[in-house]
Amino acid sequence: MGERIEVLMRIVVSVVSGLVLGIWRWFIVVIGVINWIYTLFAGRRMQELAELSEKWNTQIYTYFRYLTMVSNERPFPFTNLAKDISKFKK
Repeated sequence: MGERIEVLMRIVVSVVSGLVLGIWRWFIVVIGVINWIYTLFAGRRMQELAELSEKWNTQIYTYFRYLTMVSNERPFPFTNLAKDISKFKK
């Protein structure tokens, strides 16, 4: 019975997290474009924007691991932000 309740809970968690991450995605797209334009003119990337984008990458990875039942770790906003998977490389 425990697995059935977990699957039902995944529906709620998936919808709420999906909406939050979907809205966040558009913010990341804007940040990516800004970083591209800045890099084009300045000749270097903005580390802060790249690190913010990595936050989203990590959270979406955690979300898909949860959706595909690879992990029982609930995604953001049901837990704290997961630690970044990768680091900024110059």
